[in-house]
Amino acid sequence: MTSILRARSVLAVQDLARSTRYYRDVLGFVEDSISAPGWSFLSREQFHLMLGECRDEVPAEATGNHSWFVHLLVDDVDTYHQEVRTRGAEILSSPANRSYGLREFVLRTPDGHRLVIGQSIGTAG
Repeated sequence: MTSILRARSVLAVQDLARSTRYYRDVLGFVEDSISAPGWSFLSREQFHLMLGECRDEVPAEATGNHSWFVHLLVDDVDTYHQEVRTRGAEILSSPANRSYGLREFVLRTPDGHRLVIGQSIGTAG
């Protein structure tokens, strides 16, 4: 069977420079060595992302409940929450334990994409 070697999520953003700064400076991503006009390639550990500038697209924020983007599992959700909050992330919900065995918080990007950041805290009861 063929193996998937890497995956990248792709997001349409209104302002590429602003969104690239946000993922880099607030969420702690690094810019990859790939370069293409109108695109930013970023990563943080095993998560890879492409941002494409689409000034005329409907902003994610306008899609309301359909603006969910990704669910990330981290090794220390409370520390990451504190880091990104201190750097100016818009936090929609603070870390809380969920009945399904995760501790999670939600943030919103400048383009309105929502991200859920979680940590495993055991099995659901």
